[in-house]
Amino acid sequence: MNLPTLANAGRWLLNRRDFLRLGGTGLGGIALTALLAEQRLLANDKTPIRPAWSPESPGAPRSPHFAPRATNVLVIFCSGALSHLDSWDYKPELIKRNGEPMPGSEKLVTFQGANGALTKPLWEFRPRGKSGKMISEMLPNLAELADDLCFIHSMTANSNTHGPAENQMGTGFTLDGFPSMGAWVSYALGTENQDLPAFVAIPDPRGVPQIGPNHWNSAFLPAAFQGTAFNADKAIPNLKTPSQISVPGEMASRDFLKFMNERHLARHPGDTELGARIASYELAAKMQLSAAEVTDFSKETAATIKFYGADDANQLKARFAKNCILARRLVERGVRFVQLFNGAYAMGEGVGNWDGHKTLKTQYDIHAPILDQPCAALIKDLRQRGLLETTLVAFVTEFGRMPTFQKDASGRDHNPKGFTVWMTGAGVKRGFSYGATDEFGYQAVENVATIYDLHATLLHLLGLDHERLSFYHNGIERRLTDVHGEVIKEVLV
Repeated sequence: MNLPTLANAGRWLLNRRDFLRLGGTGLGGIALTALLAEQRLLANDKTPIRPAWSPESPGAPRSPHFAPRATNVLVIFCSGALSHLDSWDYKPELIKRNGEPMPGSEKLVTFQGANGALTKPLWEFRPRGKSGKMISEMLPNLAELADDLCFIHSMTANSNTHGPAENQMGTGFTLDGFPSMGAWVSYALGTENQDLPAFVAIPDPRGVPQIGPNHWNSAFLPAAFQGTAFNADKAIPNLKTPSQISVPGEMASRDFLKFMNERHLARHPGDTELGARIASYELAAKMQLSAAEVTDFSKETAATIKFYGADDANQLKARFAKNCILARRLVERGVRFVQLFNGAYAMGEGVGNWDGHKTLKTQYDIHAPILDQPCAALIKDLRQRGLLETTLVAFVTEFGRMPTFQKDASGRDHNPKGFTVWMTGAGVKRGFSYGATDEFGYQAVENVATIYDLHATLLHLLGLDHERLSFYHNGIERRLTDVHGEVIKEVLV
């Protein structure tokens, strides 16, 4: 193309009418593109998105990839593999054929050995709410919430062993060494409260889950995004100011230290490790006040304490109930990602968790009351405070249980081929069930879902594209869902 000469330059210039016409259509095109992008209808762009974050303020809020439905996440994790067959997944044929061999299981050997006969649920199922959803009597308070819950009955896992399966649910990978869900979310979005961590893990009062800190580790993500673990029983260590130091004296010391740190940082511009270290110390200083406030339940009403069961004579239940109150208080204060654990790792009979191999009824009669009232109260409290409008709650476990009892035992073996998780809150349907296991609850057969799909859906509700949220590590663009996962669009509103 020839460049315009002075003589013909006029025909290269827009007149007023053409300027308005082209400008109007251009703005319309931009608006259409924005709408299509928001609805994910544009041609797929899979280029990695690595959040721009500052080591000096790693918790600063960052924009999502598109308009989010949720701004906070609460994950309730039942460690030890809660039996879907005795809680959420109603199977009339399993009840009908109780005591018979499971077809095709003559030589079936699962995690702990041979299997016996089909065994019906150990608690009665009955319809709940307006939806008529069949839920067992094991968890009566949670069952009352049937019309608020969105069930995924076709979840599958990649391992039948607790450690790798917990790893996958918590980090997306069965192997150690990968960042947790909460670390990815805090890396992507930062947090709304600069005086508290972006990601808090609340271990069960009885101890930590089987993989312990893997659930809240940052692995190869910057350490600023790892979770901070504490519960209502055990506050964060080494935060309390010694009694001999006054509040004014403490604040003056902090101001002076901040002044010296800023001068030191100015002498070393671009030193991101130094900036990150200073930021972590400043957060620790802020948490001396904020963490003490968030774990102080003295202003909670007696009615609230009773509602959660935090005054129950069963001390395990009362302590877990306090953890549920803590979870609500953290969400209320804008903590981006909260992970609440029910059940702790224990060898043998698994008395500290949901690992019901040999005496399932006896174990679950202990665990169910600890979980049920406090967890149901937490959901109800979030709803009545309006927090479910912006908070996504996910109730998960690492895998399911067999429809048979183990041979010569009164419990169910591990089963990753089909189990139930549920969600409630921002962006998901209420009183809805997705997917199904077979007639005995053995394996997922309808709309089979994976943990990758669950993670993709969780990130999507936060306004994050799971295929693009990335961190470059050892020559690989790493992501929470690896190279897998699809958003489960059918569960979204």
